[in-house]
Amino acid sequence: MKIRSTILRITATALSAGALTWAFTAGGATGGSGSDTPATKVVADEAPGYAIEDFAYPNADKILAEQKIKLKSGDGHILLTPCTGAPELMEVFSHKNEKICFRVTGDKGYLSLEVPAVFGVKGNNYAAQVAMTTGTEQKTFPVDKNAWTAVGETADEQGRDFMLLEIRTSK
Repeated sequence: MKIRSTILRITATALSAGALTWAFTAGGATGGSGSDTPATKVVADEAPGYAIEDFAYPNADKILAEQKIKLKSGDGHILLTPCTGAPELMEVFSHKNEKICFRVTGDKGYLSLEVPAVFGVKGNNYAAQVAMTTGTEQKTFPVDKNAWTAVGETADEQGRDFMLLEIRTSK
């Protein structure tokens, strides 16, 4: 008899606790007192949005202000770097910016930029090509591996200024 009484007491306590929990939750979910304003918010509504990569070049504004090189976007495998004379660097020569160097990593790379008056590129161990424009005309020049390549003004029969727009590399 004592066991039955204990079981009944535990069951009654559990049912009472469950009823109180339900009543509190139901009242709390509607803000209590029958209001229509929720007392709780859905957490997913405040979660951060998706990270969307725009491939914009990091610190491009600072580089433009300090070095007058407009770096637009890329895949992160062609990076502006100080010119040290290291053979693995790609070097771009311009009448406006003198020498600009890039480190290439990975199996392939892409960089969109604007460098005016480019006349030569020294390649590295990668196959490379540069897209350039003069006026409304666009030209693509292959860049020799580990050698100087005439591009833009020095490769143009009319000696016109060309702006470098893209660099593409592959192993």
